Amino acid sequence: MTKPIGVGIVGANPDRGWAARAHIPAIAASPDFSLAAVATTRASSAEEARARFGAQHAFTDARDLAEHPDVDLVVVTVKVPAHVELVTVALEAGKHVYCEWPLATTAAEAAALAVAGERAGVHTAVGLQARFSPTVRQAQAMLAEIGAVQSATVYSARGKGNARDVPGWTAYTYDRRSGAGLVEVLGGHALDLVQYLLGPIRELTARTAIRNGSHHVAETGEPIDVTAPDHFLAHAEVDGGAVVSVHLHDGEAAMPRTRIEIAGTEGNLALTSAPEADPWAAQPQIGTFELRTSRPGSPEWTVIPVSDPSALPIQAANVGRVYAQLAADLRDGTHMVPDFATARRLHELLSTV
Repeated sequence: MTKPIGVGIVGANPDRGWAARAHIPAIAASPDFSLAAVATTRASSAEEARARFGAQHAFTDARDLAEHPDVDLVVVTVKVPAHVELVTVALEAGKHVYCEWPLATTAAEAAALAVAGERAGVHTAVGLQARFSPTVRQAQAMLAEIGAVQSATVYSARGKGNARDVPGWTAYTYDRRSGAGLVEVLGGHALDLVQYLLGPIRELTARTAIRNGSHHVAETGEPIDVTAPDHFLAHAEVDGGAVVSVHLHDGEAAMPRTRIEIAGTEGNLALTSAPEADPWAAQPQIGTFELRTSRPGSPEWTVIPVSDPSALPIQAANVGRVYAQLAADLRDGTHMVPDFATARRLHELLSTV
């Protein structure tokens, strides 16, 4: 029997965070991976995470985790400004690396990590999991049925900035220097999805705005200096000639939602976020889509059934599919998972905003 791939997670906060909500369930459900180690900045939380998540080892030093022989794959799930240092440590240890998106705070940092990953001769992966949604893949397979794609419209709204008082752990995302605002996170996921469906973007013009600059830390009342945009509007053209409009915003007062509509010469496709109890699942990289098609002479949109065999929680499902493909890549020597080179190109595209 093949030994499972040992995973070490840097940033495995036992109380909250993306690692606990998505990565831990995905690893636990996979026959290809096992949780070898966790690391946080404090010994007490690291040990609590080890016990809660069933890891073999606990660390407070990311280098110790990366260099441990039981760890084959280092997963980085901390704040974006720390990504460069932690990814570099993992690459220097000769380990495969799966880093959450955004890969870095700047395009230059992402380029340096892409070069370092290639030189290390390991597999790199970045958390652009929206393209692994079964509905997205079904839509891509159906594009030929709607003829030549003429245009596409992407709309996605989050409720993140709607409240005046926000949790302290989210405060850093309102600082544009953190690289974790609307443009970088949701913008990156949306543009990657556009390119996965329609091909590379060859031209992009965009503008941003801050429409709600008044936020305070809920726990302390401390005002937040908001410098990260909460609105992102873009026009793009892909290599095939189709034009694309994108509108993303935070501060949605109604239910968060996403709709992607693709217009072809022989019909249209629409992907809409499914109604979920979890409002964060309305983001394209997290939740599930409903797929519909419209044809000439038919006023109604027809629902296209899509099979989704995943039994994982909604926030972990697409991440679980990334792990499944990464296991296949490591086994077969393929490179189907978005890697640091993919992230580099996406960061360079966003740098034009």
